[in-house]
Amino acid sequence: MDLDQIITEIKACKSENPLRFRLKRLMESFTDRLFLMLFDCETRVATQIKPLESEFEAILLLCGWESNPPCRDLWRTYMAELPEILRMLKLDAEAIAECDPASTSKKEIYLAYPGFYATAIYRLAHPFYRYGLPLLPRLMTEYAHRQTGVDINPGAQIGESFFIDHATGVVIGETAKIANNVKVYQGVTLGALYVAKDLQKTKRHPTIEDNVTIYANATILGGKTTIGANSTIGGNAWITQSVPPNSKVYHNPEIHIKTEEDAL
Repeated sequence: MDLDQIITEIKACKSENPLRFRLKRLMESFTDRLFLMLFDCETRVATQIKPLESEFEAILLLCGWESNPPCRDLWRTYMAELPEILRMLKLDAEAIAECDPASTSKKEIYLAYPGFYATAIYRLAHPFYRYGLPLLPRLMTEYAHRQTGVDINPGAQIGESFFIDHATGVVIGETAKIANNVKVYQGVTLGALYVAKDLQKTKRHPTIEDNVTIYANATILGGKTTIGANSTIGGNAWITQSVPPNSKVYHNPEIHIKTEEDAL
């Protein structure tokens, strides 16, 4: 195959599924600027709102938004939600400060905790999911996923005072429902029991009620699975059915120690 044929093949593949990766870069820039506007004391709020609005409009146009409602109205609706999002994030930071003995200050939590950052980007993306925007909220949470190792689908519903400790490897599916004061450790999966395209509109991921703690590498699967309030799920547990309130669920591994007699 000569060079002209190679170029023709590549062009044909690109024309079948035209992608504008500029959208991804714009979304990452938008996410960074939005986060800084909300949390960075050196970033002036009044001077950032208009540039963010313009960036938001450019992103929606690249996504194929047909201006119904117009971008400006949608942006104003989103701006009105930001004070409540900030209130929720303050509670998240307070939950970390109260639960993690390694935390030394709120400043450390905001600047250095990957679980807080992933939760913040999820909370900022979730309204866009509710608005039915194409791609935008998923690009935001995937940007946070790449930076933190935490994969929270923007469609998940997460209540107040949410705490992800250590963070890496946490997966929270689109239809998961998490109530208030829930604490999750690294490697936890809130996933679907099985995957099929015809389940797209159904609840596929579990419900976690108030005051539940889920320790490292526990896996909880299924849209009908509910973890009752005040329960503790031990590390490495595998759960596919509901657990009543005030339960303690543990994985009991079998440990076999090889002795000299076994070797004979």
